[in-house]
Amino acid sequence: MRIDTPDDAIVEAAVQRAVETWGRAPTRLLQVLRETQEALGWLPPVALERVSALLEVPIARVRGVVAFYSFLYADPQGAYRVLFSDNVTDRMRGSEDRLRELGQRLWAEPGTVSEDGLVSLDRTSSVGLDDHAPAVLVNGRPVPDVDAARAALLGDLILGRVPLAKWPRELFAVEDRVRRPGPMLTDPMQPGDAIRAALGRGAAGGAGPQATLDEIKAARLLGRGGAGFTTGVKWESCSRQPVTPRVVVCNADEGEPGTFKDRLLLGRHADMVFEGMTVAAWGIGATQGFVYLRGEYRYLLDGLRETLERRRRAGLLGTAICGQAGFDFDVEIHVGAGSYVCGEASALVESLEGKRGIPRNRPPRLAEKGYLGRPTIVNNVESYCAAALILLHGAEWFRSRGTERSSGTKLLSVSGDCERPGIYEYPFGVTVREVLADCGARDSIAVQVGGPSGVCIGQDEFDRRIAFEDIETGGAFIVFDSSRDMFEVARHFAHFFAHESCGFCTPCRVGTSLLRNLMDKIRDGKGSQHDLLTIEELGGLLHNASHCGLGESAGRPLLGTLQRFRPAYERRLGSPAVEPAFDLDGALARARRMTGRDDPGAHLGEWS
Repeated sequence: MRIDTPDDAIVEAAVQRAVETWGRAPTRLLQVLRETQEALGWLPPVALERVSALLEVPIARVRGVVAFYSFLYADPQGAYRVLFSDNVTDRMRGSEDRLRELGQRLWAEPGTVSEDGLVSLDRTSSVGLDDHAPAVLVNGRPVPDVDAARAALLGDLILGRVPLAKWPRELFAVEDRVRRPGPMLTDPMQPGDAIRAALGRGAAGGAGPQATLDEIKAARLLGRGGAGFTTGVKWESCSRQPVTPRVVVCNADEGEPGTFKDRLLLGRHADMVFEGMTVAAWGIGATQGFVYLRGEYRYLLDGLRETLERRRRAGLLGTAICGQAGFDFDVEIHVGAGSYVCGEASALVESLEGKRGIPRNRPPRLAEKGYLGRPTIVNNVESYCAAALILLHGAEWFRSRGTERSSGTKLLSVSGDCERPGIYEYPFGVTVREVLADCGARDSIAVQVGGPSGVCIGQDEFDRRIAFEDIETGGAFIVFDSSRDMFEVARHFAHFFAHESCGFCTPCRVGTSLLRNLMDKIRDGKGSQHDLLTIEELGGLLHNASHCGLGESAGRPLLGTLQRFRPAYERRLGSPAVEPAFDLDGALARARRMTGRDDPGAHLGEWS
């Protein structure tokens, strides 16, 4: 990692290596930029110009991509880039204190590079380590459970300019806290089992790939990312498109704050993930597959690639998979670069194509026209694992758990005010109260199910059930006890959505900023009942008028807490009348001090 601007020869070599690895197709732009930055530490102008020339992409597009992704840097970031995870769970565990302590030790302010160019400190959205909060990323590598002692050790290592390769290995160790395993986390499936079962089912029934689609439909598998679309219907729709080749995409961009189940599946059950993708490829007739891995999980990349290579050697990827003539399919991993909106399926496909992750207009659906215009299915990590289990054990086995509408089990990422944060696997239909008891939660007043884009559950709703017919969730389950201020929780989520908006549509770009500003105004004691009404109106407008799910969801945490914890808002209101958020006369106080004036004429309220 370099601190100063590298020589042109060094830049040229870094760009050439990245291009040799990924090729010159414009779709490889994001990956070429990411690998170039890994070599240089940032992306100097000459690097952008060389990438533009070699990939034959306009320089404006290159710069636009760099500006869009928060993990691509057009300015030097120092030899050590320290990012504190800034989810609400991290703050609950003291992340702001640790950030302040480390900043003082390193003489660096958050959002800046130290004067000697050694280190930069900043906050970033959740890094998928909510069960190890507070957590940080150092040059992309995770450091969990950063208490005061660990923060001090980080400071010593950085000030000592110790290379990361020589840091204590235990600093980077992330424990998989599986608290309640179920079928998905304990199944002894071996590589190839589900693929051979799918091929055998087709041979026995004479229906070929259609037998796989029929089994997924019979299992009533609903997407595990939160939206709950019927997986079998999606796959069958894609399979019937006349255009080939078709594409299978795994959405591993687990960016919803409070969710970390996919981290476990990718790290410990990667074979099951790839097995499900390969089964899907057989069902829809796909030849090309992608895993879109979130940038915060870059440290999982080497292990995933090793698993892919092992599967290729075993004949489970590549040509004639498991000896089946014409069954050709392989998987490539693309790494994201820090953008929450890329969790939305069409934005993810745009990013796969090397562009900014702007959600697409629909129709057409991705199953009709997805990656490079090809029929494409996008499912999340847990959905592919479920599909593999269905093909191995059958639809009836899968339906034997859960509810009538919500078949199977669900992985929950439990964090917050509880004794045992971690991963819990339950049959659909489990109550919120049961989960709270299992995780050792005490004196709970609220649970945020599904992360900021989900729903806030109050004490009187703890008997509600985790199921698509009641509380839908992608997996986040954040617990809050009576020591927490639910207004501050909602205000943090408002800042999150304003920061993560891609800015494409006006309702989201402007609406999220207005909600953030209104929450700050109320915090400062300048809010009124009119502001609460405005929050409700804006939340409805965002839901109805936004281009994608981010804007549609941005008002939910405010509306939910306002409904259930209204006193937390009202006790902060400064006046029953409308009051401006900006105090112009107060802003002139510094000028009065500088001029030595404090007479009535120096105050706006005294002007006639």
